[in-house]
Amino acid sequence: MGATLGRNNSFSGVLESKLDAKMVEAMQRRALGGTNVKSFNSVIMKFPKIDKNFRKCKSIFEQFDEDSNGAIDLEELKHCFQKLEISCNEEEISDLFLACDIDENMGMKFNEFIVLLCLVYLLNEPTVAKANSRMGLADLETSFEALVNAFVFLDKNKDGYVSKTEMVHAINETTAGERSSGRIAMKRFEEMDWDKNGMVTFKEFLFAFTSWVGMDDEVEEDEE
Repeated sequence: MGATLGRNNSFSGVLESKLDAKMVEAMQRRALGGTNVKSFNSVIMKFPKIDKNFRKCKSIFEQFDEDSNGAIDLEELKHCFQKLEISCNEEEISDLFLACDIDENMGMKFNEFIVLLCLVYLLNEPTVAKANSRMGLADLETSFEALVNAFVFLDKNKDGYVSKTEMVHAINETTAGERSSGRIAMKRFEEMDWDKNGMVTFKEFLFAFTSWVGMDDEVEEDEE
């Protein structure tokens, strides 16, 4: 895990904000359609391709980092939404910014920007699909969808959260009979459950993903 991730343990409480509630409701709706994911291993196997697609966004990130300081502040994010024609009002943009600026330094780094785009995709899929097309990054939609499907697979009771029990269930489906499967599940769950409340939101899952593939480590290296 990157050093950045542990600085704010309160950013993802259960339904702490309207945004949290919207994310849970959106994920519950998506869960009704099921998922094509069959195992946690199949999710992991997709990580390199998803990571590759996300890294193509670096030039987009740099374009909207208008002062070239390595982070996108709230005003820059508003300009980004305007240019990409993503339909969110100022309150919604501010909520997304605060949710994804996890170290509270008033600037979103690259991995935080990717998480924000994925959350916007979950909440407003048609708008983001059009924005991806305008950016020339059609593969992003496929990557966002893969992560949504992965979360739906983990969320066995379809309540919009992943619990420790559900994580163990998902790992056991993949590693049936292996004595180490419980430890693997606990390690993965702890990596996702940053606020230690026993429930993982889609936002926490996304930030764990950026850590698993090393996107947050790249951010720290850029700062050195």
